[in-house]
Amino acid sequence: MPSRINLGDRESPLCAAAQHVCEWWTLLILQDAFDGYSRFDEFQENLGISSSMLTTRLKALVADGLLERRPYQTNPVRHEYVLTALGRSLWPVIVALTAWGNSRLTPEERSMVLVDGATGEEVDPVVVDAATGRRLDDSDTYVFTAGPAASDAMRDRYRHRRRGPGGVAVDQG
Repeated sequence: MPSRINLGDRESPLCAAAQHVCEWWTLLILQDAFDGYSRFDEFQENLGISSSMLTTRLKALVADGLLERRPYQTNPVRHEYVLTALGRSLWPVIVALTAWGNSRLTPEERSMVLVDGATGEEVDPVVVDAATGRRLDDSDTYVFTAGPAASDAMRDRYRHRRRGPGGVAVDQG
C-alpha cells in the first residue's frame, strides 16, 4: 500500500498552500465565512457537517491563522470565527475556483455566481499579471521556473523540463 505524501516535505508553494486549504470542509467553511457566517451553529446548520469534524476544521483554520476565534457572548461563553487578513487574502482563490467550476456549467446550471455588489451585474473573473494586465490563463505563455530559494533538486526539475503544460517547447537554459 503506498504511503501518503507529507505535503510539508514537498518544496512547492502549491503544496504549502494545499496543506492549509485543500480539504473539502475547509473550502466550504471558508466560503461560508466569506458569505458572512461566523458562528459554530451557523456553519453546522448551513453545511450539514458533524460537530466533531467542524470543531477539527475550525481549530485547524485558527491554528493556520486563517480564522480568528473571538468571544461574542459571556454567559455562557460563546465564540465566533472571523476571517483574518490572511484568510481574507484567499478571496481571489475562492473566486477563481468558483469561476472554474461555473465555466463547466451552462448558465442555467449555476447555483451561485459572482456579481458586482453595486450593480448586481454578473462578472467574469480572470487572473492577470499585475504589471502588464495580461491574462494568465494561457499555460503555453506562462510557466513555472525555479525561484531564488529553490534547492538544487528544484532547479534541476525546471532546468530539464522540455515542454510546458500545453506541450509547447520551453527553453529553461
